[in-house]
Amino acid sequence: MDIRLKQATIQIVESGRHLSLATLREDGYPQANTVNYANDGLILYFGTARTSSKIRNIQCCSKVSLTINLPYDDWSQIRGLSMAATARVLADDSPDSVRAMNRLLARFPSASDMSPPSDPGQIVFVELVPRFVSVIDYAQGFGHSELVEISATDFDTPASA
Repeated sequence: MDIRLKQATIQIVESGRHLSLATLREDGYPQANTVNYANDGLILYFGTARTSSKIRNIQCCSKVSLTINLPYDDWSQIRGLSMAATARVLADDSPDSVRAMNRLLARFPSASDMSPPSDPGQIVFVELVPRFVSVIDYAQGFGHSELVEISATDFDTPASA
């Protein structure tokens, strides 16, 4: 992934507040849900109820799609991302789960004021690792998007390199 697209991708990820996540239901229909998220570079995290349909769907098929759209007043200002990603439900109390929780609390500090569920383990964290990203930027022309494949080195290289 070239540095220009990586910087644009991370800027959109860090400017957005929520994403639309599409999973595949057991009956074959897609299901879209809106979730708040946090990130560590290109890797995204969200938390949800262990019994949610999102978790059931991910456990059946880990391939997901998502979009992040920034607010706009005019079509020429449309910027966003469409990603194909792999979702992984993180094990309770694992270092990855703790990292996800800490990232989310840093991004959404008011979440720490919410009452926790009465039973421990009702909330799980999910990691989303992108495989393909379409960077959408209508400032470059109506319908403009650039599709890139994410490689393993893209997760290690800082966007400011």
